[in-house]
This record gives sequence, C-alpha cells and structure tokens, in this order.
Amino acid sequence: MALKRRNKVEASFSMSSMTDVIFLLLIFFMVTSTVVFPNAIKILLPQSKKQTSASPMTRVTIDKELNYYVAFGNQREQMVLFEQITPFLIECQNKEPEMYVALYADESVPYKEVVKILNIANQNNFKMVIATRPVN
Repeated sequence: MALKRRNKVEASFSMSSMTDVIFLLLIFFMVTSTVVFPNAIKILLPQSKKQTSASPMTRVTIDKELNYYVAFGNQREQMVLFEQITPFLIECQNKEPEMYVALYADESVPYKEVVKILNIANQNNFKMVIATRPVN
C-alpha cells in the first residue's frame, strides 16, 4: 500500500517581528529628534580661520532677504521686526545675566545691517559673538 506524503509549504510571513523593529525605530527617532537642534533658516555664513568656543544662549539671525529672527535657549527662531530685537535681548538678559548673543548673518547681508545689531549690543552691554563657518 503506497501512502502519499503531503508536504505543503505554507507561504506566510509573520509581521510581528517587523512591527517590533518599526516601533523601536520610531521611538529612537522621536528621542533623538528632541536632542537635535536644527537651524531652519538657510544662511551662508562668512568664512573665518578662528572659531570661538563660547556657547551662546541667544541668537539673532539675518537672512539674505534682510529678515530678522531671534531665539533664546532651545527655542526655535521667530521672525521679528528690527524694533523688537532690543526688547527681546533685554528680556533674555534678565533671564540669563551672563549671556552671549550670537549673530548669524548671511554673507550677502550688507555690512550696515550687521553694524545695526552690533550697535544694539554695544548700547546695552551685551556680549556679542559673530558666527562664521570654518575655512576649508
């Protein structure tokens, strides 16, 4: 008597391990995205041979369209009018008396605009650092 064996190959795929990996990746990216602080404003900084080691708490950014942005600490940059920069910096100095203000200005910004921000810093005795990119 000849008996036939039934060898059926079941073509199925278990998605449980794949979902575990996807959830782990999702958690990883959510945790690391809070650590990363991207600069959303696109500017091309001028080059410099010497870089500073000061870590500024306050940032003033001028883009190539002459828009002004300010930020304190880990906040995102918010667009402001030129007249709003001084009150913002004074408020930041009240929060952090030993603060540095970093000026991020696109290399195409006229020198006059940079000097206006430097004058605000000079009048209010702020410590100012001009951000540059290293020379290659």
